[in-house]
Amino acid sequence: MIFREAKIDDIRQMQIVRNSVKENQLSDPDVVKDKDYEIYLTDNGKGWVCEIDNEIVGFAIVDLVGNNIWALFLKPEFENQGIGKQLHNIMLDWYFQQTENPVWLGTSPNTRAEKFYRSSGWEEIGTHGKEIKFQMTWKQWGNL
Repeated sequence: MIFREAKIDDIRQMQIVRNSVKENQLSDPDVVKDKDYEIYLTDNGKGWVCEIDNEIVGFAIVDLVGNNIWALFLKPEFENQGIGKQLHNIMLDWYFQQTENPVWLGTSPNTRAEKFYRSSGWEEIGTHGKEIKFQMTWKQWGNL
């Protein structure tokens, strides 16, 4: 299991991971383009992947411009192995080394993702469309 910074060459495999999820599925997989990934990986923030046997099984991307978590996804067969938590922690450690601005994310209610974020110390602060909006502050992250 290797955790490393995501590269442009990883986008194809990241798209496969994103489109494999059982919850928080995209209504139209073509809505998120490779160019979107590229912008978040190079201009707006940074991303990380988890590789097993040269296959990307999970990834996370944070947006420094919008101060939000753009993506944290795993292939379903790799859930409950600590991969998501490791990607989450790497991403938030890096984010809060760059800024003290709070970071937010949205996720669908009544999902494993909602439970994950609640158990990881995120605070519910409202809604974002049909999603629950969570926030993590620099101070909260430093106290976890």
